[in-house]
Amino acid sequence: MQTVTSYELRASNDELSGKTRVTKDSVELESIYDGEANREEKNMERLTKYQSKRQFSQTPEPEGGESGPQKGIFVVQKHAASHLHYDFRLEIGGALASWAVPKGPSMNPKDKRLAMQVEDHPLEYADFTGVIPEGNYGAGTVEIWDRGLFQPLDDPVQGVTAGKLDFLLAGDRLRGGFALIRLPDGKGNSWLLFKKKDSFADPEWTMKTVSSDDLRVSSDELQAKRKDSGE
Repeated sequence: MQTVTSYELRASNDELSGKTRVTKDSVELESIYDGEANREEKNMERLTKYQSKRQFSQTPEPEGGESGPQKGIFVVQKHAASHLHYDFRLEIGGALASWAVPKGPSMNPKDKRLAMQVEDHPLEYADFTGVIPEGNYGAGTVEIWDRGLFQPLDDPVQGVTAGKLDFLLAGDRLRGGFALIRLPDGKGNSWLLFKKKDSFADPEWTMKTVSSDDLRVSSDELQAKRKDSGE
């Protein structure tokens, strides 16, 4: 399986140019996480809702507790719960900000995907695959559909608050510029996820189902990717 470090992330859009430089041998990301360590206490508060919905004696999901940010990962998990959807997660401020995307992300800029923001998840959830037993919240099978490096173009914490996130992804399936925009629906949890127009955009792209064996990446491999990126 091709790794993130082999990608050449060239964005034709001027908005994306100069924000990141990815070469054949290394990934060099612009860090905007200065001061994130000061948010560690608040990070635990962010996981309260996640933990309150789960009985960890009955589900294999991680409880949370890993300290410190991983500085730039994303994961998309195919979740065959009561309704099939794709959980789109970005590491922001030491936790995984999360959205449920019913139709899954797309590499076609014309596709505007509804993304429902859900509770933040712990960093350990980026490695989670398995079956959540019946009777538990989110019961069903969880597989890793894609994962890789995440590069926000502005402060992502402020972006979530403001309702607009612009970012780059360097994954196995998702690459280049993307945006998340919150919809003015009154509830505040409805967003649109869409691909930016750049050299990675694919107007012929369609969602393809893959097995967890195709895209599962071990913790050691993910650590190696972050080491390659100079973190």
